[in-house]
Amino acid sequence: MTTNNATLFAAAISLTLCSPAIYAGQSVTSASALVAAVRDGEEGTTIEIAAGTYQMEAPLEPKARMILKGAGMDKTIITQLAGWKPPTKTLPDPEMTTEGMDTRAYLIRLTDKADGITISDLTLLGPQLHGAIYGWEPLNLHLHHLRIQDTLWCGIRSFGMKGAKIHDCEFIDAGGRWDKGEPGLKGGITGGAIFSVWMSDTEIADNRFERTQTAAADEFYGIKGREAKRCHIHHNTIGVNFSMEFPFDNNEDVEIDHNVCRGVISIPKHAGGSVPPSGSTCHIHHNWMTTSYAIEFPRNGVEIDHNLFDFEVKDDGGNLISSFAQESAPGPVRFHNNLVNNPGRGVIWLNEVFNNVEIRNNHIRTRTTPTPRTEGLFGFSPGCDFKTITIQDNVIECEGQMRPLLRCKESYGAVIRNNTLSKVSDTDQYENPRTGKVIGLEQPLKFACGVHGGFTVDGWQAKPSAR
Repeated sequence: MTTNNATLFAAAISLTLCSPAIYAGQSVTSASALVAAVRDGEEGTTIEIAAGTYQMEAPLEPKARMILKGAGMDKTIITQLAGWKPPTKTLPDPEMTTEGMDTRAYLIRLTDKADGITISDLTLLGPQLHGAIYGWEPLNLHLHHLRIQDTLWCGIRSFGMKGAKIHDCEFIDAGGRWDKGEPGLKGGITGGAIFSVWMSDTEIADNRFERTQTAAADEFYGIKGREAKRCHIHHNTIGVNFSMEFPFDNNEDVEIDHNVCRGVISIPKHAGGSVPPSGSTCHIHHNWMTTSYAIEFPRNGVEIDHNLFDFEVKDDGGNLISSFAQESAPGPVRFHNNLVNNPGRGVIWLNEVFNNVEIRNNHIRTRTTPTPRTEGLFGFSPGCDFKTITIQDNVIECEGQMRPLLRCKESYGAVIRNNTLSKVSDTDQYENPRTGKVIGLEQPLKFACGVHGGFTVDGWQAKPSAR
């Protein structure tokens, strides 16, 4: 072989070894190889990452249709080098814009507008980073079997995410606490494990959220959104004090079901927000919720049904549905076929005028609380149009301390009929005529909820599902 031919041959071998194809079907085993594979790989490349710990000094930036697959969330760990420590002066980030936000303070920064990226079977650990994954308008993103752990402000941060699937992931201390004991900093109350602005056509399912490293009173969101359309959030176990927050306008057909929520679902909007053509902003059903401050309003076009609201007697500080707003909201809201155990201050308290409220076929039972709570179970503004507020076909039982049904005298103008009331103290204020319709739940309440149906609700009882 001539010298020139030998040189060309060696160059060809070198190009072959460095080409993206070498990573398809083979595992990278070092941080430098991983960086090279993602940087040099073509769109659609599959990069398998062997077991081990990979320390990064800058974000990985996968391209469209790339697949990053580890050997398992307990085996493949991607984290940062000690020297990679983005400043926290940009936290909390501006939330609705990237201006003033450090989009490179993440382990993985998706290529802007990339379609079809998949990341799975590994742990993303970022104790010094703002978050784990950042994306601008990702399309058909698929994240599964990831553990995202110990990030400063959020786990997954996205703008304009469409068609995503996020499932079978664990979010452990994935944001919400960015001060890290640094002098002069006080923060960490608004972050979230998944924080998505303008999210649509997305499924978030079978994920586990928990927080272990900070005080329980510190706010932290499991799923935080700013406008969500046609999104389905189901079978998650969310063990943080703000399970979800969707407070902006233009929410449309957001279905929240079969979750275990240890904290509030917050969906407020000024004057209740607009109602889409479908008539539904949020449908909250078949969830097991365990804190008396369970749902934050106002929001128009909401249906809340077939949930178990199961609160400890001592957990009496909240109203199940609470609204602190001032501007009038036209509604509607439908609250039906729920079981409510120990509702604390009450079932519904709406500070502002809120009309078109339907409360029917629920079973509500109260017990004497440590306070004890004596206020009415339903609190409405005196300015409501009470002809549009209906309380009917419910079973309401007060055990121990008697409670009134309503809090203000104007409320007695509501449509109140066909309820079974036990130890309710204000029954002389309304007629409550019988209609012959079903009183209480229209069907027994039984469903599985949480990650892969790990809990079963059967009437008033919720317990681990039999396997």
